[in-house]
Amino acid sequence: MHPTFDTEILFPVIGKEEPWEGENIMSHSEKETNAEAMKQKAIDDWLPITASRKAKWWYSAYHNLTAMVGAGVLSLPFAMSNMGWGPGATVLVLSWIITLYTLWQMVEMHETESGKRFDRYHELGQHAFGEKLGLWIVVPQQVVVEAGTCIVYMVTGGKSLKKVHDTICPDCREIKTSYWIMIFASVNLVLAQCPDFNSISVISFSAAAMSLTYSTIAWCASIKKGVAPDVDYGSRSTSTADTVFNFFSSLGDVAFAYAGHNVVLEIQATMPSTPENPSKKPMWKGVILAYIGVAFCYFPVALIGYYMFGNSVDDNILITLERPAWLIAAANLFVFVHVIGGYQVFAMPVFDMIETCLVMRLKFQPSRVLRLTSRSIYVALTMLIAMCIPFFGSLLGFLGGFAFAPTTYFLPCIIWLKLKKPEKYSFSWIINWLCIFIGVVLMILAPIGALRNIILSAKNYTFFS
Repeated sequence: MHPTFDTEILFPVIGKEEPWEGENIMSHSEKETNAEAMKQKAIDDWLPITASRKAKWWYSAYHNLTAMVGAGVLSLPFAMSNMGWGPGATVLVLSWIITLYTLWQMVEMHETESGKRFDRYHELGQHAFGEKLGLWIVVPQQVVVEAGTCIVYMVTGGKSLKKVHDTICPDCREIKTSYWIMIFASVNLVLAQCPDFNSISVISFSAAAMSLTYSTIAWCASIKKGVAPDVDYGSRSTSTADTVFNFFSSLGDVAFAYAGHNVVLEIQATMPSTPENPSKKPMWKGVILAYIGVAFCYFPVALIGYYMFGNSVDDNILITLERPAWLIAAANLFVFVHVIGGYQVFAMPVFDMIETCLVMRLKFQPSRVLRLTSRSIYVALTMLIAMCIPFFGSLLGFLGGFAFAPTTYFLPCIIWLKLKKPEKYSFSWIINWLCIFIGVVLMILAPIGALRNIILSAKNYTFFS
């Protein structure tokens, strides 16, 4: 149920009766301050991130698992085939360790010792770098990650639903991918009206369960099929240039599999916090469970899939498996359900930004009509972009090199160094600078392979295919 709003609280009436001559002036100032505080509280109670602070620790587990494990897990064996056993396994393990560490940093920095909470990534950035600079450093990168992921999920959801249809009914008339994307968008159009993070907890739980299920199907079915005849673990490329570019692209595939940092503060904002039991305790408990789930999804799929099929594995291991048809159809249906939940988790912080701007900057009155209009426009825009740009996954890899790597791998470390100020050359100082170095390397190298893929994909594309 939405809170009711007193228009005089949200938008004080000008021209009220002035206090009589003997009234205390300080009392009038205090009234204005209280009115401003009440106005801000009413807005906070309406915005999706701060509307409810009653989340349980297990909400953190499946929100983070849904945000972290995307359908891209099915492409990890393909990424391994482009990197080889040594580099591939190293990148996979290092990414898991580094991102768990930087996620811990963000959980720790969510609130100060005095109890002030940074409910949004950009608020932490503003605290570290200043009001204006913090916004410019964080918001553009966060929007690229969140809106870009929503668009990729539009494409993934539509293609997964199409695969279900084509697998179950191979003789049926083919339906364009664009129509399946529209079906996916229509589902999200309805679910986008959920007012806040806690209201999508059931959706997020279902998505997390689906991600574990289709990942398990992928590696169990690989074991069942057995090692492919004449399996080859050598390079699939025909030239040195192909090897290098494919390595860079796959490096990005693995690195960008960990994008949950862009919503972690917003998830933690939904949890209650007291001096005796700060929000970081239940949040961290949920994060640990989520990362165990991430390891359960990523490592078996990547390593077993590559071991069974070598460099003949497709960019989606479900395509390589092919049989049994009913199992592959079920797995694609689970992917469809998962990306619905993933879309909602990544869209919620964007909804918060949009609604904050409309209410705080443009002075719209909070209402269901405002929420319905703004969110519907966002879903429609992500749908149109998904239908127009089928190679957006590669484009996201290019843009994400400047957004995913900073917000996930090294921006938390920079903020930590600035706020916590560890002693120079101490263990904490060295670890943070090492993470920064690795993150910068990813930021430079990962988009190179993606840019080449964009150029190759754009040659043979027709709109609304």
